[in-house]
Amino acid sequence: MSPRRSATDARHTRSVILDRGVEVASVEGLEGLTIGRLATDLGMSKSGLLGHFGSKEVLQLAVIDTAAGVFAHEVPDRAAGTEPGLPRLRALCAAWVSYMERGVFPGGCFFTAVVAEFDDREGPVRDAIAGLTAVWKRDLTLQIRLAVSAGELPEDTDAEQLVFELYGVMLSLNQALRLDRDRAAPERARRVIDRLLGS
Repeated sequence: MSPRRSATDARHTRSVILDRGVEVASVEGLEGLTIGRLATDLGMSKSGLLGHFGSKEVLQLAVIDTAAGVFAHEVPDRAAGTEPGLPRLRALCAAWVSYMERGVFPGGCFFTAVVAEFDDREGPVRDAIAGLTAVWKRDLTLQIRLAVSAGELPEDTDAEQLVFELYGVMLSLNQALRLDRDRAAPERARRVIDRLLGS
C-alpha cells in the first residue's frame, strides 16, 4: 500500500470513529464514550482505535471539535449570507431552532448535553466546551450590538441579557423536544424569539 493511500485510509478511519463518537456522546455523554465501546461498535480492535487518539481525553476533545464543525455548518453557516445586525441575528436564531427541531444529533443538542455533564469539572475537556460556548455567545452579542448601532433594536438593549434570554429559550426547547417529546416546542420557541427581537 502506498504512503498516500495509507494516509487517506487513516483519515477515513478517524472520520468514521469521530462520527460514531459524536452519535454516542450526544446520547450517553462524553463519559459514555470509551475506546472499548467505540471499538466494539465499529468492529475494530481497541489498540487499533487507540492508535488514532492515544487516550480517552484526546478522543473526547476530537469529538467535541467534530461536533463543533457540525454545529457551525448547521447554524452559523446557514446565516452567513444575511446582512449583519438584526437580519443576521434572526437568521442565526432561525437556524438554531431548525437545528434543534431536525434532531441533527441523535441525542438532541450535543452541546447542551455535554455542558450539563462537564460544567462543574476542571480540565481540558471542560475548557474546550466553555471556549466554544463563549465564542458562540460572543458572535450573538456582536450581532445584537450591530443591530443596536443600526437602530434595528432599541438603544437601551442589554446585549448580554438578550443573549442570556435567547440561550434560555434554546435550553427550554431542547428539553421540551427530548424529554417532553413536545412537537409544538419549536413553534413556541419561534414565538418567544420574535417577541424578544421585536417582531
